[in-house]
Amino acid sequence: MLALDNLMPIIDTHAHIYSPDETKYPVIEKPLRPPKGKGSLEGLREESRANGVRAVCAIQTSTFYRFDNRYILDSSKANPDWVAGVCTLDPDDPRSPSLLVRNAREYGVRGMRSIAAADKRLDHPGVRALWKTALDEGIVINVLTGPELTDQVDRLLRQFPALPVVLDHCFNPKAGPDLDPTVEKVLWLSRHHNLHAKLTFVGSSCVSSYPCTDLHDACLRIARAYGAERCVWGSDYPNGLWTPKVTYAEHLKIFTEALPFSQTEREAILGGTAQRLWFPNL
Repeated sequence: MLALDNLMPIIDTHAHIYSPDETKYPVIEKPLRPPKGKGSLEGLREESRANGVRAVCAIQTSTFYRFDNRYILDSSKANPDWVAGVCTLDPDDPRSPSLLVRNAREYGVRGMRSIAAADKRLDHPGVRALWKTALDEGIVINVLTGPELTDQVDRLLRQFPALPVVLDHCFNPKAGPDLDPTVEKVLWLSRHHNLHAKLTFVGSSCVSSYPCTDLHDACLRIARAYGAERCVWGSDYPNGLWTPKVTYAEHLKIFTEALPFSQTEREAILGGTAQRLWFPNL
């Protein structure tokens, strides 16, 4: 597997983990489950090592644990050399900013996935309080929303120009009539220099199987608008659940081989940008 000529480590910026111990880490009612026996931190370690991946961002699995971040917190604290935990907190809970401080200082969490409040607003006092805390604590925000909230993302980015923000899945553009309008909104936001594009949608939103050519043009347009120095790759592990058309290795191979990036661009997208955001000491 490609090691980028040993110049830059490969970093997976988007993996979900599921503990096999559901007594210690209880799940929500009607959880979205990965294939049986898949999705643990140990499984992620094996998969990432087998593919030459040096480090990962473990994203809180809200479809399994909702706002109970204990598995992410414990995994992050126990494995700081290769795991950057990304928690998810409830913007409607006034305790969430203090929880973010605790998660960062006691467990080494390096990111927070930001979602809309219960009233469907992202430009919301509870969201802004969490972004302010993230800025104070040196936490990277991963914003998860759809293109319908583009204007609200824009307003928040204008309010927090010094806060590193990553657009999770780039609004999930899918092949079809909504592809171009969605991509155009992602491109419109690229003028915010603190916003980064997570290019994970190529494997998760594709209609075709590997190498997912139906989304290559969208990916290239976004990468050119943001610049490789503001783009990151992520696997969407466990792939049997989140990218059923491609494996972990194939998802990575799209970016190491199939897309026509230069070596310098590959180094940034596959590791350099992520290292700067989450792993400065790697």
